Amino acid sequence: MTMDDIFHALADRNRRLLLDRLRDNNGQTLSQLCEGQPITRQAVSKHLAVLERADLVLTKRRGREKLHYINPVPVHQIACRWLNQFETMPLADLVRGYNEAAG
Repeated sequence: MTMDDIFHALADRNRRLLLDRLRDNNGQTLSQLCEGQPITRQAVSKHLAVLERADLVLTKRRGREKLHYINPVPVHQIACRWLNQFETMPLADLVRGYNEAAG
C-alpha cells in the first residue's frame, strides 16, 4: 500500500460512500453494502477490492459470510502527513502563499 493507492481509492465518490457506510455500521457483508446503492453488486465488489488494496477496508470471514471493516489507520496517516502540517502554519501565511501563486 502506498499513499498513491490511498488517494486513488479515496478519489472515487462511490468508494467514499462505502467507507461512510462502514464508518456508520462496521462489519457489513457485501449484500448489506449493496442495499440502496445506485450501482450494481459487481461494481460494489470492485470498489471494495480497490479499498482493500489500499488497506482502507479489512475483511474477516465468519462462516460463509465475509465481513468488511473500515481501517482508519491509512486515513490517520494522511491526516498526519498532509493535513496536520497546516494546523501549525499561520493562516495568514497560507493566504499570502495562495495569493502569490494565483498572481
